[in-house]
Amino acid sequence: MNCSGGPPSRWLACGARPGPRPLDRFARLARAGVLDLPEYVPGKPVEEVRRELGLEDVLKLASNENPLGPSPLALRALASALAAAHVYPEAAAPELRAAIARRHGVTPDMVLVGNGADNVITMICLALLEPGQEIVTGAPTFPAYEHAARVAGGRPVFVPLRDHAFDLEALAAAVGPWTKLVFVCTPNNPTGTVSPREELLRFVDGLPERVVVVVDAAYAEYAEDPRYEDGLELIRQGRNVLMLRTFSKVFGLAGLRVGYGVAPPGLIRVLERVREPFPVNRLAQAAALAALDDREHLERSLAVNREGKSYLYKELAARGLRYVPTEANFLLVDVGRPADDLYRRLLRRGVVVRPGTAWGLPTSIRVTIGTRDQLARFLQALDAALEEG
Repeated sequence: MNCSGGPPSRWLACGARPGPRPLDRFARLARAGVLDLPEYVPGKPVEEVRRELGLEDVLKLASNENPLGPSPLALRALASALAAAHVYPEAAAPELRAAIARRHGVTPDMVLVGNGADNVITMICLALLEPGQEIVTGAPTFPAYEHAARVAGGRPVFVPLRDHAFDLEALAAAVGPWTKLVFVCTPNNPTGTVSPREELLRFVDGLPERVVVVVDAAYAEYAEDPRYEDGLELIRQGRNVLMLRTFSKVFGLAGLRVGYGVAPPGLIRVLERVREPFPVNRLAQAAALAALDDREHLERSLAVNREGKSYLYKELAARGLRYVPTEANFLLVDVGRPADDLYRRLLRRGVVVRPGTAWGLPTSIRVTIGTRDQLARFLQALDAALEEG
Protein backbone atom coordinates (compact mmCIF):
# COMPACT_ATOMS: atom_id res chain seq x y z
CA MET A 1 0.00 0.00 0.00
CA ASN A 2 1.22 3.50 -0.79
CA CYS A 3 1.27 5.35 2.54
CA SER A 4 2.15 8.77 1.14
CA GLY A 5 -1.31 9.83 0.00
CA GLY A 6 -5.01 9.17 0.15
CA PRO A 7 -7.48 9.73 2.98
CA PRO A 8 -6.61 9.33 6.68
CA SER A 9 -8.32 5.92 6.85
CA ARG A 10 -5.66 4.71 4.44
CA TRP A 11 -2.81 6.42 6.24
CA LEU A 12 -3.77 4.98 9.62
CA ALA A 13 -3.84 1.52 8.11
CA CYS A 14 -0.21 1.75 7.05
CA GLY A 15 2.15 -0.32 9.08
CA ALA A 16 0.35 -0.08 12.42
CA ARG A 17 -2.55 -2.52 12.26
CA PRO A 18 -2.64 -6.28 11.72
CA GLY A 19 -3.81 -7.71 8.41
CA PRO A 20 -7.25 -9.16 7.77
CA ARG A 21 -8.28 -12.06 9.96
CA PRO A 22 -11.40 -14.24 10.10
CA LEU A 23 -14.34 -12.59 11.83
CA ASP A 24 -15.15 -13.96 15.28
CA ARG A 25 -18.73 -14.39 16.43
CA PHE A 26 -18.89 -10.92 17.97
CA ALA A 27 -17.46 -9.17 14.93
CA ARG A 28 -20.25 -10.74 12.88
CA LEU A 29 -22.75 -8.89 15.05
CA ALA A 30 -21.34 -5.49 14.09
CA ARG A 31 -23.42 -3.07 12.07
CA ALA A 32 -22.35 -2.85 8.43
CA GLY A 33 -19.32 -0.60 8.07
CA VAL A 34 -18.34 -0.53 11.76
CA LEU A 35 -15.32 -2.79 11.30
CA ASP A 36 -14.09 -0.57 8.46
CA LEU A 37 -14.09 2.62 10.55
CA PRO A 38 -10.72 4.42 10.62
CA GLU A 39 -8.87 4.10 13.90
CA TYR A 40 -7.75 7.27 15.64
CA VAL A 41 -4.28 6.78 17.12
CA PRO A 42 -3.57 9.44 19.80
CA GLY A 43 -0.17 10.60 20.96
CA LYS A 44 1.49 7.91 23.06
CA PRO A 45 0.65 8.48 26.76
CA VAL A 46 3.49 8.97 29.23
CA GLU A 47 2.22 6.07 31.34
CA GLU A 48 2.43 3.71 28.36
CA VAL A 49 6.00 4.75 27.57
CA ARG A 50 7.00 4.16 31.19
CA ARG A 51 5.47 0.69 31.17
CA GLU A 52 6.88 -0.35 27.81
CA LEU A 53 10.40 1.08 28.06
CA GLY A 54 10.93 1.20 31.80
CA LEU A 55 11.63 4.94 31.70
CA GLU A 56 10.80 7.23 34.60
CA ASP A 57 11.55 10.63 33.07
CA VAL A 58 9.36 11.01 29.96
CA LEU A 59 8.70 14.25 28.07
CA LYS A 60 5.52 14.22 26.00
CA LEU A 61 5.43 16.69 23.09
CA ALA A 62 2.91 14.71 21.06
CA SER A 63 -0.61 15.94 21.86
CA ASN A 64 -0.36 19.74 22.00
CA GLU A 65 -1.11 19.94 25.71
CA ASN A 66 -0.36 23.09 27.71
CA PRO A 67 3.17 22.71 29.16
CA LEU A 68 2.21 24.91 32.13
CA GLY A 69 -0.54 22.54 33.19
CA PRO A 70 -4.05 23.55 34.28
CA SER A 71 -5.09 26.98 35.41
CA PRO A 72 -4.52 27.41 39.18
CA LEU A 73 -8.06 28.78 39.44
CA ALA A 74 -9.34 25.62 37.74
CA LEU A 75 -7.46 23.43 40.23
CA ARG A 76 -9.06 25.27 43.15
CA ALA A 77 -12.49 24.94 41.56
CA LEU A 78 -11.89 21.21 41.09
CA ALA A 79 -11.02 20.79 44.76
CA SER A 80 -14.18 22.66 45.80
CA ALA A 81 -16.36 20.59 43.48
CA LEU A 82 -15.11 17.19 44.67
CA ALA A 83 -17.52 17.00 47.61
CA ALA A 84 -20.47 17.05 45.17
CA ALA A 85 -19.02 14.38 42.86
CA HIS A 86 -21.86 12.01 43.84
CA VAL A 87 -24.46 14.39 42.35
CA TYR A 88 -25.29 14.47 38.64
CA PRO A 89 -24.24 17.68 36.89
CA GLU A 90 -26.67 20.04 35.19
CA ALA A 91 -27.09 18.43 31.79
CA ALA A 92 -27.05 21.62 29.73
CA ALA A 93 -24.23 23.25 31.77
CA PRO A 94 -26.07 26.61 31.92
CA GLU A 95 -23.39 28.51 33.90
CA LEU A 96 -20.61 27.36 31.60
CA ARG A 97 -22.66 28.09 28.49
CA ALA A 98 -23.43 31.59 29.78
CA ALA A 99 -19.74 32.25 30.50
CA ILE A 100 -18.70 31.00 27.05
CA ALA A 101 -21.41 33.16 25.48
CA ARG A 102 -20.10 36.26 27.29
CA ARG A 103 -16.58 35.48 26.15
CA HIS A 104 -17.61 35.42 22.49
CA GLY A 105 -20.31 38.10 22.57
CA VAL A 106 -23.18 35.75 21.76
CA THR A 107 -26.22 34.45 23.65
CA PRO A 108 -26.24 31.18 25.67
CA ASP A 109 -28.69 29.57 23.23
CA MET A 110 -25.90 29.78 20.64
CA VAL A 111 -23.58 27.51 22.68
CA LEU A 112 -23.43 23.72 22.91
CA VAL A 113 -20.97 21.97 25.25
CA GLY A 114 -19.64 18.44 24.89
CA ASN A 115 -17.21 15.86 26.18
CA GLY A 116 -14.36 17.45 24.27
CA ALA A 117 -14.61 18.97 20.79
CA ASP A 118 -14.53 15.42 19.39
CA ASN A 119 -17.91 14.79 21.02
CA VAL A 120 -19.34 17.94 19.43
CA ILE A 121 -18.05 16.76 16.03
CA THR A 122 -19.87 13.47 16.55
CA MET A 123 -23.07 15.31 17.47
CA ILE A 124 -22.82 17.41 14.32
CA CYS A 125 -22.52 14.36 12.08
CA LEU A 126 -25.21 12.34 13.86
CA ALA A 127 -27.68 15.23 13.77
CA LEU A 128 -27.09 16.48 10.23
CA LEU A 129 -25.77 13.68 7.99
CA GLU A 130 -28.10 11.35 6.14
CA PRO A 131 -26.57 8.00 5.10
CA GLY A 132 -24.60 8.53 1.91
CA GLN A 133 -24.26 12.29 2.31
CA GLU A 134 -20.79 13.79 2.15
CA ILE A 135 -18.48 15.87 4.26
CA VAL A 136 -15.74 17.80 2.46
CA THR A 137 -12.49 18.65 4.20
CA GLY A 138 -8.78 19.13 3.59
CA ALA A 139 -6.03 16.52 3.76
CA PRO A 140 -4.10 16.20 5.93
CA THR A 141 -6.19 17.45 8.84
CA PHE A 142 -7.77 16.30 12.11
CA PRO A 143 -8.96 12.70 11.54
CA ALA A 144 -12.00 12.96 13.84
CA TYR A 145 -14.03 14.48 10.98
CA GLU A 146 -13.73 11.33 8.89
CA HIS A 147 -14.42 9.03 11.82
CA ALA A 148 -17.57 10.87 12.91
CA ALA A 149 -18.85 11.08 9.34
CA ARG A 150 -18.43 7.35 8.79
CA VAL A 151 -20.09 6.53 12.13
CA ALA A 152 -23.11 8.52 10.91
CA GLY A 153 -23.12 6.68 7.58
CA GLY A 154 -21.62 9.59 5.66
CA ARG A 155 -18.81 9.67 3.14
CA PRO A 156 -15.70 11.88 3.44
CA VAL A 157 -14.31 13.75 0.46
CA PHE A 158 -10.69 14.92 0.84
CA VAL A 159 -9.12 17.91 -0.89
CA PRO A 160 -5.30 18.18 -0.77
CA LEU A 161 -3.84 21.18 1.03
CA ARG A 162 -2.08 23.90 -0.93
CA ASP A 163 1.14 25.22 0.62
CA HIS A 164 0.22 23.30 3.79
CA ALA A 165 -3.09 25.22 4.14
CA PHE A 166 -6.72 24.55 3.23
CA ASP A 167 -7.31 25.27 -0.46
CA LEU A 168 -10.72 26.92 -0.13
CA GLU A 169 -11.20 27.31 -3.89
CA ALA A 170 -10.62 23.58 -4.43
CA LEU A 171 -12.77 22.84 -1.40
CA ALA A 172 -15.64 24.83 -2.93
CA ALA A 173 -15.21 22.98 -6.24
CA ALA A 174 -15.49 19.66 -4.39
CA VAL A 175 -18.90 20.54 -2.95
CA GLY A 176 -21.50 18.55 -4.84
CA PRO A 177 -25.18 17.62 -4.64
CA TRP A 178 -24.50 15.12 -1.82
CA THR A 179 -22.43 17.50 0.32
CA LYS A 180 -23.94 18.41 3.70
CA LEU A 181 -20.95 19.46 5.81
CA VAL A 182 -17.62 21.16 5.21
CA PHE A 183 -14.94 21.05 7.91
CA VAL A 184 -12.31 23.81 7.86
CA CYS A 185 -9.59 23.42 10.49
CA THR A 186 -7.91 26.77 11.18
CA PRO A 187 -5.25 26.74 12.53
CA ASN A 188 -5.00 23.40 10.81
CA ASN A 189 -3.82 20.32 12.65
CA PRO A 190 -1.10 19.13 11.82
CA THR A 191 0.28 22.03 9.74
CA GLY A 192 -0.53 25.05 11.96
CA THR A 193 -1.68 27.19 9.01
CA VAL A 194 -4.77 29.43 8.93
CA SER A 195 -7.45 30.27 6.39
CA PRO A 196 -7.44 34.08 5.88
CA ARG A 197 -10.60 35.99 6.79
CA GLU A 198 -11.47 37.29 3.32
CA GLU A 199 -10.97 33.88 1.73
CA LEU A 200 -13.14 32.20 4.38
CA LEU A 201 -15.95 34.77 4.00
CA ARG A 202 -15.86 34.42 0.22
CA PHE A 203 -15.87 30.64 0.52
CA VAL A 204 -18.95 30.55 2.77
CA ASP A 205 -20.77 33.08 0.55
CA GLY A 206 -20.39 30.75 -2.43
CA LEU A 207 -21.88 27.63 -0.81
CA PRO A 208 -25.45 26.35 -1.18
CA GLU A 209 -27.73 27.07 1.78
CA ARG A 210 -28.06 23.34 2.53
CA VAL A 211 -24.34 23.10 3.44
CA VAL A 212 -23.12 23.73 6.99
CA VAL A 213 -19.53 24.90 7.47
CA VAL A 214 -17.77 23.78 10.65
CA VAL A 215 -14.81 26.02 11.50
CA ASP A 216 -12.60 24.07 13.89
CA ALA A 217 -10.81 26.78 15.86
CA ALA A 218 -9.37 24.56 18.60
CA TYR A 219 -6.07 26.48 18.47
CA ALA A 220 -7.55 29.95 17.89
CA GLU A 221 -6.06 31.51 21.02
CA TYR A 222 -2.55 30.93 19.66
CA ALA A 223 -3.19 32.50 16.24
CA GLU A 224 -1.39 35.84 15.77
CA ASP A 225 -1.89 36.31 12.03
CA PRO A 226 -3.99 39.52 11.64
CA ARG A 227 -5.88 37.82 8.79
CA TYR A 228 -7.18 35.10 11.11
CA GLU A 229 -10.93 34.44 11.37
CA ASP A 230 -12.49 31.88 13.72
CA GLY A 231 -15.97 31.98 12.15
CA LEU A 232 -17.72 34.10 14.78
CA GLU A 233 -18.39 36.98 12.39
CA LEU A 234 -20.28 34.63 10.07
CA ILE A 235 -22.22 33.07 12.95
CA ARG A 236 -23.37 36.46 14.17
CA GLN A 237 -24.66 37.08 10.64
CA GLY A 238 -26.82 33.96 10.96
CA ARG A 239 -24.91 31.92 8.35
CA ASN A 240 -24.82 28.12 8.35
CA VAL A 241 -21.55 28.13 10.29
CA LEU A 242 -20.54 26.44 13.53
CA MET A 243 -17.32 27.27 15.39
CA LEU A 244 -15.59 24.56 17.42
CA ARG A 245 -13.47 25.42 20.47
CA THR A 246 -11.85 23.40 23.27
CA PHE A 247 -10.52 23.69 26.81
CA SER A 248 -7.88 21.04 26.06
CA LYS A 249 -5.19 23.32 24.66
CA VAL A 250 -4.45 26.79 26.00
CA PHE A 251 -6.64 26.25 29.10
CA GLY A 252 -4.76 23.07 30.03
CA LEU A 253 -7.79 20.85 30.74
CA ALA A 254 -7.26 18.06 28.18
CA GLY A 255 -7.77 15.36 30.82
CA LEU A 256 -11.21 16.69 31.77
CA ARG A 257 -12.61 16.69 28.21
CA VAL A 258 -14.53 19.92 27.66
CA GLY A 259 -15.27 21.30 24.21
CA TYR A 260 -17.99 23.45 22.74
CA GLY A 261 -19.63 24.72 19.60
CA VAL A 262 -21.03 28.16 18.81
CA ALA A 263 -23.69 28.47 16.10
CA PRO A 264 -27.03 30.14 15.31
CA PRO A 265 -29.67 29.13 17.91
CA GLY A 266 -31.68 27.05 15.45
CA LEU A 267 -28.67 24.91 14.60
CA ILE A 268 -27.83 24.43 18.29
CA ARG A 269 -31.39 23.22 18.94
CA VAL A 270 -31.00 20.58 16.23
CA LEU A 271 -27.69 19.34 17.67
CA GLU A 272 -29.12 19.14 21.18
CA ARG A 273 -31.45 16.38 19.96
CA VAL A 274 -28.50 13.97 19.84
CA ARG A 275 -26.69 15.27 22.93
CA GLU A 276 -25.81 12.74 25.60
CA PRO A 277 -27.77 13.19 28.87
CA PHE A 278 -24.71 14.45 30.80
CA PRO A 279 -21.94 15.21 28.29
CA VAL A 280 -19.75 17.30 30.64
CA ASN A 281 -19.25 16.09 34.20
CA ARG A 282 -19.63 18.28 37.28
CA LEU A 283 -15.89 18.61 37.95
CA ALA A 284 -15.11 19.50 34.35
CA GLN A 285 -17.81 22.17 34.30
CA ALA A 286 -16.42 23.77 37.47
CA ALA A 287 -12.83 23.72 36.19
CA ALA A 288 -13.72 25.12 32.76
CA LEU A 289 -15.78 27.92 34.31
CA ALA A 290 -12.85 28.94 36.51
CA ALA A 291 -10.30 28.63 33.70
CA LEU A 292 -12.22 31.18 31.62
CA ASP A 293 -11.58 33.76 34.34
CA ASP A 294 -7.87 33.03 34.73
CA ARG A 295 -6.44 35.75 32.51
CA GLU A 296 -2.98 35.45 34.05
CA HIS A 297 -2.69 31.74 33.16
CA LEU A 298 -3.91 32.42 29.63
CA GLU A 299 -1.39 35.21 29.05
CA ARG A 300 1.49 33.16 30.51
CA SER A 301 0.56 30.22 28.29
CA LEU A 302 0.57 32.39 25.17
CA ALA A 303 3.87 34.02 26.16
CA VAL A 304 5.52 30.62 26.67
CA ASN A 305 4.26 29.53 23.27
CA ARG A 306 5.60 32.65 21.52
CA GLU A 307 9.00 32.24 23.16
CA GLY A 308 9.13 28.52 22.39
CA LYS A 309 8.11 29.03 18.80
CA SER A 310 10.84 31.61 18.22
CA TYR A 311 13.42 29.37 19.89
CA LEU A 312 12.43 26.34 17.79
CA TYR A 313 12.48 28.34 14.56
CA LYS A 314 16.04 29.48 15.27
CA GLU A 315 17.36 26.09 16.39
CA LEU A 316 15.75 24.08 13.59
CA ALA A 317 17.01 26.52 10.96
CA ALA A 318 20.53 26.18 12.41
CA ARG A 319 20.23 22.42 11.89
CA GLY A 320 19.06 22.83 8.30
CA LEU A 321 15.64 21.34 9.07
CA ARG A 322 12.56 22.67 7.30
CA TYR A 323 9.36 23.44 9.19
CA VAL A 324 5.95 24.95 8.48
CA PRO A 325 5.55 28.34 10.25
CA THR A 326 2.74 27.84 12.74
CA GLU A 327 -0.17 29.77 14.24
CA ALA A 328 -0.74 27.05 16.83
CA ASN A 329 1.15 25.44 19.74
CA PHE A 330 2.87 22.79 17.63
CA LEU A 331 5.30 22.68 14.75
CA LEU A 332 5.43 20.35 11.74
CA VAL A 333 9.08 19.57 11.01
CA ASP A 334 10.45 17.77 7.94
CA VAL A 335 13.34 15.69 9.27
CA GLY A 336 14.33 14.42 5.81
CA ARG A 337 14.23 10.76 6.78
CA PRO A 338 11.60 8.16 7.79
CA ALA A 339 9.63 9.73 10.62
CA ASP A 340 8.62 6.45 12.23
CA ASP A 341 12.25 5.46 12.73
CA LEU A 342 13.15 8.85 14.21
CA TYR A 343 10.07 8.70 16.44
CA ARG A 344 11.27 5.38 17.89
CA ARG A 345 14.77 6.75 18.46
CA LEU A 346 13.35 9.75 20.32
CA LEU A 347 11.06 7.47 22.30
CA ARG A 348 14.03 5.47 23.58
CA ARG A 349 15.40 8.76 24.89
CA GLY A 350 12.16 9.51 26.71
CA VAL A 351 10.82 12.12 24.28
CA VAL A 352 7.43 11.53 22.66
CA VAL A 353 6.43 13.32 19.42
CA ARG A 354 3.94 12.47 16.66
CA PRO A 355 5.28 10.88 13.48
CA GLY A 356 3.73 12.39 10.35
CA THR A 357 2.97 9.01 8.80
CA ALA A 358 -0.46 9.21 10.42
CA TRP A 359 -1.21 12.09 8.02
CA GLY A 360 0.61 10.77 4.97
CA LEU A 361 3.74 12.80 5.77
CA PRO A 362 6.39 10.07 6.00
CA THR A 363 9.39 12.34 6.69
CA SER A 364 7.76 14.78 9.12
CA ILE A 365 7.15 14.92 12.85
CA ARG A 366 4.75 17.15 14.78
CA VAL A 367 6.22 18.63 17.95
CA THR A 368 4.26 20.39 20.69
CA ILE A 369 5.79 23.75 21.64
CA GLY A 370 6.75 23.34 25.28
CA THR A 371 8.79 25.42 27.70
CA ARG A 372 12.34 26.49 26.86
CA ASP A 373 13.78 23.68 29.01
CA GLN A 374 11.51 21.08 27.44
CA LEU A 375 12.44 22.18 23.94
CA ALA A 376 16.14 22.15 24.80
CA ARG A 377 15.76 18.55 25.91
CA PHE A 378 13.87 17.70 22.71
CA LEU A 379 16.62 19.24 20.57
CA GLN A 380 19.32 17.37 22.46
CA ALA A 381 17.45 14.09 21.89
CA LEU A 382 16.85 15.03 18.25
CA ASP A 383 20.55 15.67 17.65
CA ALA A 384 21.47 12.32 19.17
CA ALA A 385 18.77 10.49 17.20
CA LEU A 386 19.84 12.09 13.92
CA GLU A 387 23.47 11.18 14.55
CA GLU A 388 22.55 7.49 14.78
CA GLY A 389 22.26 7.27 11.01
